[in-house]
Amino acid sequence: MTVQNILLSGIVGSTAYGLAHEHSDIDRLGLFAAPTEALHGLHPPKESHVSTAPDRTLHEAAKWCRLALGGNPTVMELVWLPDDLYEVRTPLGEELLDIRTTFLSAGRVRDAYLGYATQQFRKLRSRGDGTFSADVRGRTAKHARHLKRLCDQGYQLYATGSLTVRLDDPESYHRFGEEVAADSEAALPLLRRVEEAFARTRSVLPERPDETAADAWLRRVRRHFYGTYGTEEKTRAVPRPASLHS
Repeated sequence: MTVQNILLSGIVGSTAYGLAHEHSDIDRLGLFAAPTEALHGLHPPKESHVSTAPDRTLHEAAKWCRLALGGNPTVMELVWLPDDLYEVRTPLGEELLDIRTTFLSAGRVRDAYLGYATQQFRKLRSRGDGTFSADVRGRTAKHARHLKRLCDQGYQLYATGSLTVRLDDPESYHRFGEEVAADSEAALPLLRRVEEAFARTRSVLPERPDETAADAWLRRVRRHFYGTYGTEEKTRAVPRPASLHS
């Protein structure tokens, strides 16, 4: 898959969290700018490009902004990655990093992270205790790890206005995953504790995100790529650590 005008891209998922093992896939996430002229036609360009081998998701800049303004946990982590995990950083990508906090709002962060965590819990319950097969048990443990991560990272973002993508104690997430794989109901106390923590904590985030900052950035993107159909912005690629090369 060849996508032009990539503004920001990096390695996300289990590798970024510090939860990867030797057989883990390497997931990539990024955003790109559609040529501005292409947006005026009868058939607008695709808003997302998803590929496997390698696993990569790229969202068009406007779609990424809409998702981020809604508090989407998956897209939000792109602008909070450790520096060594970025593979493409352009000047416009750097501008996006500079305004990342303006996409945040208390209610949307709370609802998005708790909503995703609750979805994970429902998946856990639907799979039973994981005793039927090693594959089911492994997927159950994985979903449990992500439930705990969403709870912890969501609350941190809500309470402090900052997100730490790389987890401090990955082993605790692996232990939690194994406990929940044995009994899916073991995840419920964590989910309830985090719900209560959200309820009693006054967030540092505003009630609404600053859409004017996102809009101004997106307009700069559109101006930059007006009349550049088929061309690509010069990028500053950040080398991947040797351990991440396939």
